[in-house]
Amino acid sequence: MIGKDDKRIRAIAYIVLTILSLMAVLPFVLLISSSFTEEKAAIVSGFRFIPTVFSLEAYQYIMQQSNMIFRAYGVTIFTTLVGTSLGLTITSLLGYGLTKDIPGKGFFNFFVVFTMLFNGGLVPTYLIYTKYLHINDTIWALIVPSLLVNAFQVMLVRNYFATSIPESLLESAKLDGASEMSIFRLIVLPLSKPILATVGLMMALAYWNNWTNGLYYLNDPELYSIQNVLNAINNNIAALTSMAGSGLYINKSEIPTLTARMAIAVLGVLPMLVIYPFFQRYFVKGITLGAVKG
Repeated sequence: MIGKDDKRIRAIAYIVLTILSLMAVLPFVLLISSSFTEEKAAIVSGFRFIPTVFSLEAYQYIMQQSNMIFRAYGVTIFTTLVGTSLGLTITSLLGYGLTKDIPGKGFFNFFVVFTMLFNGGLVPTYLIYTKYLHINDTIWALIVPSLLVNAFQVMLVRNYFATSIPESLLESAKLDGASEMSIFRLIVLPLSKPILATVGLMMALAYWNNWTNGLYYLNDPELYSIQNVLNAINNNIAALTSMAGSGLYINKSEIPTLTARMAIAVLGVLPMLVIYPFFQRYFVKGITLGAVKG
């Protein structure tokens, strides 16, 4: 039987979680609703959860550059899939290696943790990638800079391997003659779906939302990701608005500045919002188990 105190605590917990959930969801609802609001109505009445005057003018304005947007989506999907796959491979291999008693294990652990505290800075990084690796104005400019392993994710994977994979299972596989790579591929990876899905989602989000790599290393618009294209459209809107305010003959009312920015945000974030629920069941489990110190 559940006591009165337990019922009261549970009720309070439900109320608090409901409030927190609404605080997380309502901004996205307002964002989407605002993108479907007529510009004039948004200026007069502000943004509301239900559009005062429904309009597609913001999306119509953006879709005037539909060829660029669709190409950018293709670039972003490609870089996200390739970058996440390569990143997961490197991270899981390094994390697994750090669970083994190998020569120099302490050095490699220190090397990984050190990168959480210090980095070379923007200028040396830029010179390395452009002068020595020559990734500028190539598709690799959107993949390689984010591919270098994130130390936090390596620690999550390492701790998960150390605490959640039974050592007796690995030892029995060795007795049966399995090689280290076979153990990793056939035993460790299938048992590590929660942490791999969690880290993979983190990497995918980072690749999808990244726009700085395109800003630093790309001059060719053909290689722009969706974030770079949407940022360029936003800058164009700001420039046109500024020109209209300076007295040049531009009809400012035809530029959906407020609602277009909302539509830009929706186009940038919507694919990840659709994908996230499919990984959510792994997320909490992977973070919790991976955060346990091994």
